[in-house]
Amino acid sequence: MAQKDIVHKVPLHTLKSTDEVRDLYDDWSKNDKYNQDMIDWKYSGPKEVVSAFLPHAPNKGIKILDAGCGSGLVGEELSKEGYSIIHGADIAAKLMNSIPAGIYQALHNVDLNKPINFTDDFFDAVLCVGTFTFGHVKAKALSEFTRIVKSGGIIGFTINEGVFLDHGFKSELDHLVIQKKITQLDFYLSDYLSSKGVKAWLGIYQVN
Repeated sequence: MAQKDIVHKVPLHTLKSTDEVRDLYDDWSKNDKYNQDMIDWKYSGPKEVVSAFLPHAPNKGIKILDAGCGSGLVGEELSKEGYSIIHGADIAAKLMNSIPAGIYQALHNVDLNKPINFTDDFFDAVLCVGTFTFGHVKAKALSEFTRIVKSGGIIGFTINEGVFLDHGFKSELDHLVIQKKITQLDFYLSDYLSSKGVKAWLGIYQVN
């Protein structure tokens, strides 16, 4: 699939470093531009993932990590559904500063391409939406999510279809399934960012 240039100043597929990603989103956060673009572009990823997550997480008191939380769009959807113990993690501190109060119990400024500073089995679920894409978080983060989620817990995510094969996401998922670390519950191609012609694989997996 052709790479999609969806950001005005810097095409996502040209980003090479963590600093470039952070700078992009810090700039994008100014004057609430990021949130307005998501509305204008009809970005459906957060709502789609939370809707797919709901049937597998009936207990609203579970502890959830929103990995790559950005401006809190996934957290807002979770909060609407009654989940209240939500942590957010993202590399873009200025974008996190735009998150409305009362959604997250804690926010963590972290690089998800490095080991995550949580103990094993810390969370009941991890959701990662919009972060597995060109120049962002790499496939190995899936193993970290598996480590920090309890047995029986849920990992939900989107993976931009343009990176799914060539950037190692399919092989990492296949490896985790073969190793019986996770079990697929749901997996399909989501409209994700239909106004820009960008689709993403949406996955819901249970940690074994």
